[in-house]
Amino acid sequence: MTDRATEAVPLWRSVAASAMGNATEWFDYGVYAATATYLTDAFFPGDLGTLGTMLGFAVSFVLRPLGGMVWGPLGDRLGRKAVLATTILLMAAATGAIGLLPTHAQIGWFAPVLLIVLRVVQGFSTGGEYGGAATYLAETCTDKKRGFFGSFLEFGTLGGFVGGSAVVLACQLVLGSDAMHDWGWRVPFLLAVPLGLIGWYLRSHLDESPVFTEVAEQPHPKGGLRELVTTYRREVLTLAGLVVALNVVNYTLLTYQPTYLQHTIGMGESATTAMMLIGQLVMMAVLPFFGRLSDSVGRRPMWLFSLVGLAVFALPMYWLMGQGTGWAIAGFIVLGLLYVPQLSTISSTFPAIFPTHVRYAGFALGYNVSTAVFGGTAPLVNEAAIEATGWSLFPAAYMVGASLIGLLAWTYLRETAGTSLRGTEVPDADSGELPIVATAATANLTSTRPPASTAASTTTSGNPS
Repeated sequence: MTDRATEAVPLWRSVAASAMGNATEWFDYGVYAATATYLTDAFFPGDLGTLGTMLGFAVSFVLRPLGGMVWGPLGDRLGRKAVLATTILLMAAATGAIGLLPTHAQIGWFAPVLLIVLRVVQGFSTGGEYGGAATYLAETCTDKKRGFFGSFLEFGTLGGFVGGSAVVLACQLVLGSDAMHDWGWRVPFLLAVPLGLIGWYLRSHLDESPVFTEVAEQPHPKGGLRELVTTYRREVLTLAGLVVALNVVNYTLLTYQPTYLQHTIGMGESATTAMMLIGQLVMMAVLPFFGRLSDSVGRRPMWLFSLVGLAVFALPMYWLMGQGTGWAIAGFIVLGLLYVPQLSTISSTFPAIFPTHVRYAGFALGYNVSTAVFGGTAPLVNEAAIEATGWSLFPAAYMVGASLIGLLAWTYLRETAGTSLRGTEVPDADSGELPIVATAATANLTSTRPPASTAASTTTSGNPS
């Protein structure tokens, strides 16, 4: 086996371990979204039951910023690997426990309280999961293929969501509606436990990120939250603005959509689940293509295309969804394809906004605060607005507004395609500088480093191929 082949195996192992955690996280969200009607009957009976279920979804995001504030600095201080192995166990345990909860009919109001407590635990662990997985993967991939390999983290996102939806659909077809409302909704949540254990095993056998190891061996600027919000304010706000667009679209299009189609348009349970499954499979199929394309054309053009496309087509496509099942599938696929250029480049764009010593904390803080305020609340906001106004196209208008905020943040986004993530300087492909930390391990590399004018086009990351 050649050196190139032997190095490719650990890289794909890192991709699989990172994506597995993301898949476990999103398996829960997919199951929660697809079983929303059953959860309403089990935990929130009454006229405002749907709002209660959406609150149960949104509340998991309340603790995400706190989780990011805890797990992010720990990841920058102790390393990416240990934190990632811990967060996936917490997520899987909280998700599995939902499948064991007694219902409102059995213990009254204590049942929804227990559900919300588990969603809070899950939110706290998720606060360190996604940013850590993206950071680890970005620091492990080669610079020239960061977009391609990073897209597989989002492949895990949709894979988990599709897996959750597919499991619910299978249970619906096998068990029938009565059994699903009675006890069948528990089965998909319980399946998260073995998924989490597999992810933990993969992560516990990873090597630490070479970029983190290089910086950790030498003195470097202070990290932590204070340093982050004082020295890297532009970077935090840029990421937060992009995440507003990313997650309002994400949680409206992927999470709230089943409830929207069933309650607003009147689509059946199985038809809704099948439609979501088809649309997400199409998105999964094109993710690696868009990730590879971003390595060629850059991250900024991909985000610009997506943000403008969603701002223009959200309202027409949501109107189209109201015209029947076939049109609903077509509209969903169009919006999904417009969203994929963002989704496929998260792992290559967001970690590269920050330097190594604050990368995990910066991603976790900016991403989770913005997600808690604008992302996780999107289903609740959409449902409340439709009930208050009767305007069924409100979710589309909400997506348009979020895309405009994203366009404002995009103007401050630096291009980082092909540039190194090493060192303690903010990555920037246009600076002509290669941020290097001089260590014994890299002395040979730095002594033969090309001139600054060509560095950005010839360097590789700490794990070259």
